[in-house]
Amino acid sequence: MTDRHKTRRLLKIISISLFVLIFLGYALYEIQRIAFGPRITILSPQNGAVVSESFMEITGVAKNIKDITLNDRKIFISENGDFKEKILLSYGYNSLTLEASDKFGRWTEKTLEIIYK
Repeated sequence: MTDRHKTRRLLKIISISLFVLIFLGYALYEIQRIAFGPRITILSPQNGAVVSESFMEITGVAKNIKDITLNDRKIFISENGDFKEKILLSYGYNSLTLEASDKFGRWTEKTLEIIYK
């Protein structure tokens, strides 16, 4: 074989290998969405917080979800999965439940306990 044929063959192998690596990387990225199911991360307030204001905002991030609710009331998320929801607290102990489900029927739940004094 000539050098030209060796170079063409090497370029062909590199191109196919690069395509396979990109395809596998994308497939693994998409599979993780299926494998891990819905996820909720509450950024603020912290669980067990004691607050002096009755009106507060709950912020967080939800990933891999189709629907999300706060105390059985649907809330909306941005395209990035960020959510902000304002809620009126009762005096004393408040238990807030965030529930999210994905398109495969799996769901997750986070409970946030807040004390309003």
